Amino acid sequence: MQGHTRRLSAVAAFAFIIALTGSTAWPQGGRSVRLILPFPPGGPADVMARALADQIGNSGGPTMVVESHPGAGTEIGTEYVSRSDPDGYTLGIISNSFVVLPHMRKLNYDPLTDFVPICELASFPPLIVVNSDSPYRTFADLIDDAHKKPGALNYATLGPATASQMAFEKLKRAAKIEMTFVPFAGYTPAVQSLLSHQVTVAQADLSTLQGQIQTGKLRALVTMARKRVASLPDVPTIAEAGYGDAQAEFYGGVVAPAKIPKEMIAKLTGLFTAAIAAPRIQEKFAALGFFAGGECGPAFSAIIRKDYDDYGRIVHDANFKME
Repeated sequence: MQGHTRRLSAVAAFAFIIALTGSTAWPQGGRSVRLILPFPPGGPADVMARALADQIGNSGGPTMVVESHPGAGTEIGTEYVSRSDPDGYTLGIISNSFVVLPHMRKLNYDPLTDFVPICELASFPPLIVVNSDSPYRTFADLIDDAHKKPGALNYATLGPATASQMAFEKLKRAAKIEMTFVPFAGYTPAVQSLLSHQVTVAQADLSTLQGQIQTGKLRALVTMARKRVASLPDVPTIAEAGYGDAQAEFYGGVVAPAKIPKEMIAKLTGLFTAAIAAPRIQEKFAALGFFAGGECGPAFSAIIRKDYDDYGRIVHDANFKME
């Protein structure tokens, strides 16, 4: 779902919660809200969370502090949130990895029962890029060479056990190629490995890549999203390149520990819905290549449930294992 449909479902969910719980006004002069980020700082989820935290704070809402708790494929930060008091003052930022990791190993939390989904905040179209001096001028060039040299080329992205790794593995199957996976804890170090010619290609989001693309250090071959990125109109989608089965988008959302009071869900939904709709945020997200979210409450729960089931099938069919 996109645009108008997303906003309608968010408004409907918000209105439903208001009807049940009443006012969404936030107490003035209260405690700060902690946004726990299970990734290293500097990635797209971090950029997204800080932009929304600033918007909420500057619009009369509570101060929101983004804290990075990275490690174990997002497990450390996510488990921290699951064990926090369900009072609405400790929230978790999640991505697709939230529903990938449970299929890879046993965790001390259940993404479907130990959290309350608040809102999907944004989605991030991943790009596949090469150095500007790479011989690959097009995505077809890369795929052709990968066919000629099975296993000789490598790619850098997040991992292991991340949606980023799975997206590239889906591409490998769709294109019938073999490339070696080089995992990194964040998009920034993955891109640095490409800039220093340690890997053949990298997959990351536009906010991480934008500076190097603009200065001509990197060349984008394809976006894995369902539509082209506005600021890179000449870069084709993965479907346009002939591999629609490898389409992928990574989202960022916010969840709360289970048993959070309904009135706090309503207040938080109101804060994030308003922040996402703010013109400044819409403009900032568009400039970064983010697609603004807006699915909240039951609609966001449905997205998480569907992704949980879909990734479960991918893990099973591809026999993914933790490395």
